[in-house]
Amino acid sequence: MPYEPVGPKSDGCKARVPLQLLRVAEFLHHVEKLTVVVFLVSSMAAMGLSLTPRAMVAPLRDARFVRIALASNFVLAPAFAWLLTVVIPLERGHAIGLLLLGGAAGAPFLPKLVEAARGNLAQAAALMALLTAGTILFLPIALPLMIPGMHSNPWSIARPLLLLIVLPLAAGVLVKSYADSLATRARPLLAGIATVTLVLLFVLLIGINWRALLGVIGSGAILAVMLFFVGLFFITWLLAGPEPEERAVLGLATTARNFGSALLPATTSFRDPHVTIMIIVGAIVCLVVSFAAAGWARQK
Repeated sequence: MPYEPVGPKSDGCKARVPLQLLRVAEFLHHVEKLTVVVFLVSSMAAMGLSLTPRAMVAPLRDARFVRIALASNFVLAPAFAWLLTVVIPLERGHAIGLLLLGGAAGAPFLPKLVEAARGNLAQAAALMALLTAGTILFLPIALPLMIPGMHSNPWSIARPLLLLIVLPLAAGVLVKSYADSLATRARPLLAGIATVTLVLLFVLLIGINWRALLGVIGSGAILAVMLFFVGLFFITWLLAGPEPEERAVLGLATTARNFGSALLPATTSFRDPHVTIMIIVGAIVCLVVSFAAAGWARQK
């Protein structure tokens, strides 16, 4: 069987790994990237198929609601992520991953969270669209400012976000507006594809990077993401005002970060695998904390 040297051993000989294993690993990395693309396109298209321009605009007429949502997601979340990287000693890649999560708002699963909390689904859908658009504008401008030494022009960050998030979302809204029956039939299919690819993505990310994930234990990364997501929910809950339903929607919208959007620049602008690992850890913790927060908000 052909072998390929991959590094020196302690005795001075070359460590050798079967070439077939290297090819399998390379194939899995390609599958991982394809899965990210399919997940983003299907989830954004499914979201668009459930929205009309009127439904998206109506809840956003409340200026106070919109101000709190934008401030929580694009001021509080990035600032809190940056503060945690200062307070908690993190590897550079882990710190970058946390900053990416801080700037990536508009999680596709937000309506599921708000439904679990018995919140206002119209507000959730409108916020998801608003925050997704905000992420497209925010990440390309803010990342080079937040991450010293990052050499990437804004267009290189914005281009995949526009193609994989904005375009399928807009296409879904267009179909919903002009072919409602088709949207009704297509949405469950696309939502199912999004769910399956999300599960597959987690399996691939964990399977490919399991050694690096074990290395996160004891590094401070898990503590940082726990504090990040729990802190975001309760700080936004306090800032959102006295209305419990608005508190729930705004708190969950801020806590649920769009880790698909964070993965795009992580895989296209950085070569450090620790960046992707931090986003994987953050995604797992985000899901656990978000649904726990939805259950807590439901009781309120």
